[in-house]
Amino acid sequence: MAHVHTVHSGSALGAAAKASLEASGEQWTAMRAEVFEALAGFEKPASAYDIAEAVSRAQDRRVAANSVYRILDLFVAKNLAQRIESANAYVVNAHPACRHDCIFLICDGCGRIAHVDDDRLTESVREAAAASGFAPERPVIEVRGRCVDCAA
Repeated sequence: MAHVHTVHSGSALGAAAKASLEASGEQWTAMRAEVFEALAGFEKPASAYDIAEAVSRAQDRRVAANSVYRILDLFVAKNLAQRIESANAYVVNAHPACRHDCIFLICDGCGRIAHVDDDRLTESVREAAAASGFAPERPVIEVRGRCVDCAA
């Protein structure tokens, strides 16, 4: 069964991310806000270096990628962002108050990503791992191919 959730965009996305992070006991600092805003501004998955460059331009000062990596790690742990493992890149989570395993569809033509929520499939992956004696923490399912535009 597909998962139902509220998807945020624009300023509502930033507000939802802030509320979700603060509800988890973390602070929404100016730097975290800058990193989130920069990440949200990318149409495709962005690396920590891409984000550091965008924040550096916005702040008119150099921001180290190491600082961005630490914030991204927090964002992933707190469900504000998701990591595209095969690309070593990140995307914002448009529904940060909703925690579930996503299936990423990655276009090899244009680089855009989409995600599908299918709790039955991801639960089956978790169950298969558990049946093998493995304790799954964060299943990652990525499907590479061509989006509808690139396939045409």
